[in-house]
Amino acid sequence: MNDLSSYRKEYFHASLNESEVLEDPMLQFHLWLEDALKSKIEEPTAMVLSTVDEKNQPSSRIVLLKNVDEKGFSFFTNYNSKKAKDIIKNPKGSLLFPWHEMERQVRVQGVIEKVSEKESDEYFRHRPAGSRIGAWASPQSEIIPSREYLEKLERELKEEFVAESIPRPPYWGGYRLIPNLYEFWQGRENRLHDRIEYIYEKSRWLKRRLAP
Repeated sequence: MNDLSSYRKEYFHASLNESEVLEDPMLQFHLWLEDALKSKIEEPTAMVLSTVDEKNQPSSRIVLLKNVDEKGFSFFTNYNSKKAKDIIKNPKGSLLFPWHEMERQVRVQGVIEKVSEKESDEYFRHRPAGSRIGAWASPQSEIIPSREYLEKLERELKEEFVAESIPRPPYWGGYRLIPNLYEFWQGRENRLHDRIEYIYEKSRWLKRRLAP
């Protein structure tokens, strides 16, 4: 086994100062997201979504950000999935955007709610046909007997929907994380990283620096 204790990577790409970041953390996020999109890094919209179940056991998985606006951060999934069941029991969650190539990360905490059926329908209509079939075919998070079982379901559904549009399954749709905390992290030399946190208190965003 490799000795991981000796592995080191220095960070020197950029800095992050309180005077340089915007007062609105959502606008600051949009700036960084735009940088990530322009830099052509791998999967700039991939985010780690963490939820907690009724036993206080956290779970994390990567999902894709599909919309971000003044309301919050939206993603889509199966309503019967592990993450969806966690959200029913405990709607608090967090997101992490790991933009390694830029030596940046953004952490967002908040409360998760379902988006409207209209929003879910609109997004589903714009998905590729194969992805729409996949939403019907996958009993997400359930135990299945084999890969072949899943592929058989997919073939049958392709035949079923061949002559008609593919509607959104009633058990599939969107969620939105409404933020109450952001942390913008910029890697720096000697592990003295820059961390700027925004927290929502008394109807306004408060900005402060955290020790690395």
